[in-house]
Order: sequence, then C-alpha cells, then structure tokens
Amino acid sequence: MRFPSFMRVRPSLSGINWLAVVAAMALVPSALHAQSTCPDGSEPDALGCAGLQNVPSPSPGSPSTLNVTDRAPGETPSADRSTEASANGSLTSGASYSESTGRNGRKAPEIRNVPPEPLSEFQQFVLATTGQTLAIYGAKLFTTQPAGFGPIDHGPAPGDLIIGPDDELRIRIWGQVNFSANLRVSREGEIYLPKVGAVHVAGLPFSAIPDHLRSVMERVYRNFELSVDLGDIHTIQIYIAGMAHQPGEYTVSALSTMVDAVFAVGGPSAAGSMRHIQLKRGGKVVADFDLYALLVKGDKEGDMQLQPADVLYIPPTGPQVALIGSVRQVGIYELRGEESIEQLLETAGGETAVANGARLSLDRIEDHARRRAFEVATDSAGLATLLSDGDIVRVDPIISIYRDAVTLRGAVANPGHFLWHQGMRMSELIPERDALLKRDYWWQRTKLGLPAPQLVSPGSLESRQEKPSAVESPAAQTNWNQAVIERLDPSTMTTSLIPFNLGKLVLDHDMSQDQDLKPGDVVTIYAQQNIQLPIKEQTVYVELAGEFVHPGIYSASSGDTLHSLAERAGGLTDRAYLYGSNFTRASTRAVEQEQLNQYADRLEHQVNRNGLALVAAAGASGQQSSSGAGDQVASLNRELIARIRLTHASGRIVLQMNPHSAGLNALPDMHLEDGDKLSVPFVPATVQVVGAVFNPHAFLFNDSARVGKYLHLAGGVNRDADRRRMYVLRADGSVVGHEMGKSIFASDFEQLRLYPGDALVVPEKDIHPSGLNQLMIWSQFLTQLSFTALEANQLK
Repeated sequence: MRFPSFMRVRPSLSGINWLAVVAAMALVPSALHAQSTCPDGSEPDALGCAGLQNVPSPSPGSPSTLNVTDRAPGETPSADRSTEASANGSLTSGASYSESTGRNGRKAPEIRNVPPEPLSEFQQFVLATTGQTLAIYGAKLFTTQPAGFGPIDHGPAPGDLIIGPDDELRIRIWGQVNFSANLRVSREGEIYLPKVGAVHVAGLPFSAIPDHLRSVMERVYRNFELSVDLGDIHTIQIYIAGMAHQPGEYTVSALSTMVDAVFAVGGPSAAGSMRHIQLKRGGKVVADFDLYALLVKGDKEGDMQLQPADVLYIPPTGPQVALIGSVRQVGIYELRGEESIEQLLETAGGETAVANGARLSLDRIEDHARRRAFEVATDSAGLATLLSDGDIVRVDPIISIYRDAVTLRGAVANPGHFLWHQGMRMSELIPERDALLKRDYWWQRTKLGLPAPQLVSPGSLESRQEKPSAVESPAAQTNWNQAVIERLDPSTMTTSLIPFNLGKLVLDHDMSQDQDLKPGDVVTIYAQQNIQLPIKEQTVYVELAGEFVHPGIYSASSGDTLHSLAERAGGLTDRAYLYGSNFTRASTRAVEQEQLNQYADRLEHQVNRNGLALVAAAGASGQQSSSGAGDQVASLNRELIARIRLTHASGRIVLQMNPHSAGLNALPDMHLEDGDKLSVPFVPATVQVVGAVFNPHAFLFNDSARVGKYLHLAGGVNRDADRRRMYVLRADGSVVGHEMGKSIFASDFEQLRLYPGDALVVPEKDIHPSGLNQLMIWSQFLTQLSFTALEANQLK
C-alpha cells in the first residue's frame, strides 16, 4: 500500500514509534474532515482543504470528487452503506440520494383523459352497414395517459443501460480504503476519483461499470471491495413522428422503451397503425414492434430501449376489417400481412358460447367497385379464408330453438323444456294435479304459518302487521276447461292450436284427451285470470266483515247470493247498520280507476288548451298580468290533476237501502264475484260537517236536527263558502245535492233530514281566471297609487 508523502515513515523506527505513527495516520483524515473552514478562509471541498492535500483542486467544469481514507494494514474495515456521502467523503456538486423520494425529484404523474377522435371513414362505413359503432381495437388502452411522462424511478437499473452524462453513480468502497459518494457523470462522460483521477464511464453499459472501476482503482489500491448502484438517470431526447396522437419532440428517461414512448404520446391516432411501430436510428429501421403482440399475448419481446436522437415513427394504418356478432371483443382490427379468419378470431378472444358454430357471414369490397356478401363454413378450410381490406365479418348467434324437446308453460309448478321421446303423451308431461299450481302459490301458503320479522319496536304503529287474509285465492287457479298445444308444421312453417280438456285429462283420466306430443310442441296451461270463464265455473271468494255473527272469507258457489252467503255467516248482530254498509267489487274498482284516469287526461288536455289561449290573448293585448294570472291558474290545475292521478278508486256499489233497514231480508239477492267485500258497521253516533264552515267537526246525531241545525252547530258558513253547491253524502254512498230540492229557496235544503253516518259538505267558491285577473289588476293599481302618494309626500 502506498501512503501520501507526508505520511510516509522510516522502517528503522522502533515498535513503539511505529504504533504512534499508525495512530497519527488514523487521526489525520478525521482531523482534516472536521475542519469547518480552510486556512485561506474558503469552504472545504470534498477532499477537505485542497491546499493541505496533494490532489489538485477541481475546476468548475471538472467531474465531482470524493474524499478517500486510507487504512492501516491491520485495521478492521467498516462498510459504509449510507445513501448520502459519508463523513469520510461527500459530494461537492450534487444532492444526496433518498429512497423515500423519486429520482430527479419527480412526483407521481397525474392522469388525464385523451379527447376522443372523430370516427374514421371505415368506422362510418361499418356504422352505415351494420348500425353499430365499433371502436378501433386497442384504442381504449390510450384513452387515459399521464399528464407528464414519468419513467420508472424505483425499479432496478437494467444491466444494458448505457451510462451517459448526468447519470448518478453511487459508489461504495470498503477495505483498506474506505469511502462513499454519489458521483454525477460530467458532460465529458467522466467521474473523478481521488488519486486515480478522471475515469471515463460514458458509453459503457451499467453492468460493466463495477469491473471498469475496479480495474482503475487497482492501479492505486489493493485489498478493497467495491459496489456501484445507479441513482438519478439521465434523460434523452427523442422524436415521435407519423400518425401519433401527439407527435413532436420529447425528453424521456434513458430507461424508456418504445412502448413507454407510445404511451407518452397518447398512442397512435385513428389513422395510425398499431401493427407497425418503427424505431429509426441513424436513418435505418432497427425495430418494428407490433402492439397487438402486447395487447393479445402480453409479449414485449420486440420492444427496444431508446437512445438519444431516436425517431419513433408510426405509419398510417394498414388494412382494416370489422368483426361483429357473438365474439369476445367486437371492433375494428388491423391486419399485419396476410391474416385468416381464424387468426382474426384468435385476436378477438374467440367466439362466445352462443355463437353459431356452423358458419359465419362475410361482407367484402371487391376491386374498390362493388360489394359482395357470402357465407363461410367454420371448418378448417373456411377459417383459413384470407381477409381483405374493408371486410366485415359477422358471427351470428345460434337460433334459439329446442330440438327434441317439449315446452310446458303457464299456470304450472314446473314450467320448462322437457326431453321428447317417441310416443310421448300429455299424461307424462303433467303427471299429477298438484303440478298445476304455481310454486308461488305454495310458497305463499307456507309463509302463512311463519312469524313475520319485527323491524321496529313492539307496540309501535309501524310494527303492527297487515291483516292477513284468512284464505288467499291462488294467483293461478287452473282453467280446467281448456289447455292448448301449439304445434309448428315444419313443411309449411305454419302454427296450429290443438285444444284439449284439462279437467277430463287430469281429474277424470279421460284417455281421449291424452294427446300425442311432437318435438317442438308448446303446451300452455291457462289460469282463470287469463281467460274469463262462466261465472258458475269461477272460483269465488267473498269477504264478510263487521257486524256479522261469523265474519270472514267465504267460498261462494255459482248459486250463492249476498243474502244466502250472509246466512252462512250466521246473520247480522243486533248493532248492525245496514244503511251504512260498504259493498266493494274488484271489477267495478277497475272500471272506476280507468274512468278516473280518463277524466284526468281530459282535464289535463283542457288545462293545456286554456293555458295556450290565455297566452295568446295576453300576447295580443300586451297585458303581462293576464299571462301571469293564467300561469297561476294552470299551476293550480296541474296540482289538482296530480292529486287526481294519485287517487285510487274504491269500487263501491251503492246498495240503496232504507235508513231503517234491518235483518237479512233487506240484503239484495245479487250474484257474487271473486273479490267482493261487504262491510257492515255498527250504528254511528255522529254526523260530519266538513268544508267551508267555521267549525268543521263531527256532531252527535239528533233525530230532530236538520241540515240548518248542523250548519248552526258548525258556526255557519264562512265567506268562501258556495251555498248553492252544498251537498249531503249519505252513509250508503249516495249523494243529495243542493239543487235536488223542490224549491229555489235555500231553506228547503236546510230542512233536509240527516241520518247517522251522513256527512254535510260545504264546498268553497271557485276563482275563475277572469276574476283572478281583475284582482291582480286592482292590486297593481293600488300599489302604484300608494307609491304616487308616497312620492308626493316626499316632495312636500
């Protein structure tokens, strides 16, 4: 080992002097490094003070230098692995490296969306032909891109990376010589090592740097270990040309490859090729990368690392074909040389499960003059058909037809498709009567015995369960009279219906109704709701509620009437009030709801027409107030229409009973329908007065009181009341209007007798558009008059 001249000793010294010299040698470097300033007043550089060492001071343009510490032959080496320059040596021109931050101070790149491009001419052609807008295959990969190109900063440096200016080499040496520093390659391609001098490293691959530095260091030092890591990586300047989304000049990391650069520019444009990404270096094409290899197979084998002044050229797109139908990925595909239909399907991920495996359709442009459509078999010969520019390949799905199968549908427990066999008959398809009720019916019956979940606290109003029906009519009561077999004649492609009596087949086992089945037959089992049956054949459930001895839901036969069914319920109680009975029917409710909806439609049409008339009149007269009044009236009318549409019809039928009717003989002998309900209340003790009165409430019934008396109890009518439109809603559902009196005097209506449960209704007056218009005019006039008076007072 060679020592500096000022540290050399004579071998004639005694052993004690030798140890003292060795100790002094160990203290010299630390003492030099501990100096905060040099004797000449300058800041210490990487070597301490240049004037105290036999190493020339670096010039401003010279490479970075580091401090070196010599060790005695017997001293234990220490490996300094810090990321910053150690106390024995530090950088003079460069920031320390930190693993927690990205190299070169870069932050994570932001993501931005690439604006969509207009459809290409071929995409428009496919849209006009097929009605589908197809995307260019692979273009979705470039719909988002980083706002700034960010190379891989934290990955290991590849061994074939060529070292260039501005690269940072992190050198760690330990042994008899110990130093640690981060050295940046100068513009001349050199780094500076103490006692070794300038070492040229530019142009060498990173994998060759450790051996190169070791060979240079061994000229001066022995018995040491060396490691080299790469810190900041230099950038290079490249050019993107051709049909790129954003062509131009780019500065990228030296680690960048062709694929990295393609992503940096947003990929090829709609007119650019994805099959030929060319890398030109020195005027020659050194690589031709196929992006489909990356997209389809994840293969980057042809991707090359970029070098300074490289040109990445994206040529115009090559031949294109369209693929639609039952494939994994429909789209516009670019061909690379001669490609067959089989290769196209492989690129698209293959056919789906519902694709027609027999043939596919091909639409071709021939000689740029005419179009031809033909079919191609999916055998090996057909799939080997070569594709041409402009082809449209369509993979049709299979026809949804069941062969050698029979379909059972309708009011059955197990609808579906069943295997047909020779000699199959209807009795095999429907083996028992329980199969003629839907599963939902059995499930609803099963739930009748299950406890309902408690979703809220017990005892609250929300926790009360809805009243369950005692007997629930099945939603698919079977129509035993008729079922139908739908059969397709393959020779004429016509459909025929073969009816049979389901009841005789299943219940009576009549073999004359046991029809033969053919492949493709569709058997439909009807429910009573599908086809209305005669009343005597319908299943009728009627609910009797209220003041019956045995209220409940009863099954009515074809001959039952309301009177006979009430007798089966044990008759009426002593408190039954037949005059207030409420009889509702499902069929009547449906008719009333339809009429209510039609009335709302007519009213809405009338409101719209009146609104247009008011706007036209306001425009002709130039009065904005009329238009404003019309808008307010129209808004109120629309609210009324909305309320009408939310109203549900009751389906009540007025039985027209006498107020003093009592007993079963007073019930009419009317036939019953499924869903009928008769509710008989007890005798109420009040009469209701509602509407435009001062005190709308319920008042105790008084046999001697009349309408006038109840009006008096309610405080009389208010100023908004319309006395000529008062009416009485009877407890039986009938209405007695004000105009139904024999005289024009109001006293005749006020002498009308009321019964328990009756309601006296006093409507409010209507404000017509003309009256509202006058009101607004007068209000505007009074407002202007008040402002005029106020201004006059101010002038005084």
